[in-house]
Amino acid sequence: MVVAGRSPVESIAFGWWAACAVPLLFVDLAVHRLPDRLTYAAAGGTLALLGLAALLVGDPTAWWRAVLAGLGAALFLAGTTLLLGRRGFGLGDAKLALSAVAVLGWLGWPAVVLGTLLTFGASALCGLALLATRRIGWGGHLPFGPFLVLGTLGALALS
Repeated sequence: MVVAGRSPVESIAFGWWAACAVPLLFVDLAVHRLPDRLTYAAAGGTLALLGLAALLVGDPTAWWRAVLAGLGAALFLAGTTLLLGRRGFGLGDAKLALSAVAVLGWLGWPAVVLGTLLTFGASALCGLALLATRRIGWGGHLPFGPFLVLGTLGALALS
């Protein structure tokens, strides 16, 4: 389990992220939007709590890795929005990725890779299934937030 053997502040940081991310999953499924109030709360709270954990544990490397991983993912997703418009990921997805990938980055680069593979793999499989059953067309849109949350939770459970 991901919180076993972790400091209380690390566990609180993971819990904070999950408390923000799970409602975001359902909101994105329902209305294809990720509200700023929750994405900003997830990012700010998670990064602040992980920063506090880094100070208490005395290992700033994990915090810097979390920040770099989260920023890299957010910039990639935001870049697709800017380059591809509506065919790219939404800016809400980029804001959610900042906190989701930061949580994985805290655990290490293998967790980031696993979370990325789970997220994009599940999204691709779901999209292909919807195309095959003709429930969505080639121009259709899938909310990416639920896959990001589930991929991150899956990587947390497996790390």
